[in-house]
Amino acid sequence: MAEIIQERIEDRIPELEQLERIGLFSHAEIKAIIKKASDLEYKIQRRALFKEDFINYVQYEINLLELIQRRRRRIKYSFKRDEIEHSIVQRVQGVFRRASAKWKDDVQLWLSYVVFCKKWATKAQLSKVFSAMLAIHSNKPALWIMAAKWEMEDRLSSESARQLFLRALRFHPECSKLYQEYFRMELMHAEKLRKEKQEFEKADMDMGDFDHPEEILKGELARIIYKNSISKIKGAEFHVSLLSVAQLFDFAKDLQKEIYDDLQALHTDDPLTWDYVARQELEVESQPEAQPPTKQAKAVEVCRREERSCAVYEEAVKTLPTEPMWKCYVSFCLERFSKKTSSEFLRRKRLERTMITFRKANELRLLSEFHYKQWIELLLQHDFFTEALKVAETGTELFKDSVTMWQKKLQVLLKSKSPDIDKRFEEAFVHLKPQVCLPLWISWAEWSEAAESQEDTEAIFKKAILAVTGASSVTLKDKYLDWAYRSGGYKKARAVFKSLQEIRPFSDEFFRKMIQFEKKQESCKMANLREYYERALREFGSVDSDLWMDYIKEELNHPLGRPANCGQIYWRAMKMLQGQSAELFVAKHAMHQAGH
Repeated sequence: MAEIIQERIEDRIPELEQLERIGLFSHAEIKAIIKKASDLEYKIQRRALFKEDFINYVQYEINLLELIQRRRRRIKYSFKRDEIEHSIVQRVQGVFRRASAKWKDDVQLWLSYVVFCKKWATKAQLSKVFSAMLAIHSNKPALWIMAAKWEMEDRLSSESARQLFLRALRFHPECSKLYQEYFRMELMHAEKLRKEKQEFEKADMDMGDFDHPEEILKGELARIIYKNSISKIKGAEFHVSLLSVAQLFDFAKDLQKEIYDDLQALHTDDPLTWDYVARQELEVESQPEAQPPTKQAKAVEVCRREERSCAVYEEAVKTLPTEPMWKCYVSFCLERFSKKTSSEFLRRKRLERTMITFRKANELRLLSEFHYKQWIELLLQHDFFTEALKVAETGTELFKDSVTMWQKKLQVLLKSKSPDIDKRFEEAFVHLKPQVCLPLWISWAEWSEAAESQEDTEAIFKKAILAVTGASSVTLKDKYLDWAYRSGGYKKARAVFKSLQEIRPFSDEFFRKMIQFEKKQESCKMANLREYYERALREFGSVDSDLWMDYIKEELNHPLGRPANCGQIYWRAMKMLQGQSAELFVAKHAMHQAGH
């Protein structure tokens, strides 16, 4: 092995000599490069190979290449590239070839190889890398698309890109993304040929071999792909995606119309078709006016377009009265309403239109839970409390087990200052599972606290502690303790702490809060602090190194602390803490003893 490594180091000598001779690196830097290269070579030549060693080798060589480039720019020297950069690039490619042969399944490694070749290697070399990668990873359409795009956009070889797409479709005959990109590529190719023809005509030159049939220039190949793809892949979504691609090319008007007509003919029962057709009305302009339009005229024109879209949606919900179709209609209205405009007329029209749409969908009970919540928010935003309450009532009837729906209803009741809030909260708890009710308990307690009803608030917290168990109760206990301190000071907080101290689980913050409350007292008792620390360590002593350190510092710094206890606490920590937590504790303790 040593002979192989020595030979590879000797192979570097010509390039290193050139680097030193032309002044890019000093003699000391060349020695450092040789030493580092030797270490890296040993790691990739040993019997047990690790991928990380190959990656480190490649990264070092790339860093070296970039450093050489920066120094070339600094001294403005651009010669001897074949003797220096070329040999480094060749070496890195050799390492990549070995690594990709060893770890064939690692896509990220192949992609790193591709990125390197794009930046440093020739196009012919990258083409070989793509071929090798696709031979192994032919089951990944994204890699075929990447290779074909590179052939089309970087090598400017539409024929190679076409061959790659055709091979990819043999492996993935029902991959919609492959068809979309192949369709796009053929349209790009047609556009490129059209531009070439225009340039020849401008220069008044004979096109010769560059003369292509008119069908090709109009995108006939893309049309063939479109026809083949829709015979294999059904659904309006795919159809719309192809139409969106075709609309990027102005010369393909006939193709766009054909796809659009097919979409309406083949997918009339799909909400996406109606949604697309309705939205197209926003793009259709009215007759141009002689005078430049005023702001008011522009607003009226936008309103007119939106009304045309809504007319399509109205026809759609009659033809297809389903929840997905109404979802498209409502989403469109909300989207338009959220658009910023300085026109009060347009804002008012959009709000009116949105409210009417919500009401119609609600009458048919074809609104989703999400849209009920959006409707309630919109009503509250405009202070329509009465209607908001009716909508919330309907929402909770339809979605009785939805905690967020009940939250919205209770939010409306709180904002409208309803007198029977308590009963409504109790009603919600009847319909909901206890483990999802935490947000409602917290809202109820916060409302009660705002109403300055201390006894009622405590009663709510006590009920909540009994009702909510498991991990959800952790937040509730922290809230209860905070409220107790705010409302009744330390004495109240300690009483709540005592009542909860055996009801697991806890957060470490629960104990830390109590420690902070104790420290704020004029007569801070060390005995109480020890009790809180001991209880906290009983729960978190095996994972929380900070708790142990804080306990030690408390014994050292408190006027009634016992520094003699610190050694015992230290050894207890070492017994309880596990793995990295123990190492962290030792490091923190050493830093503390050193005075940091």
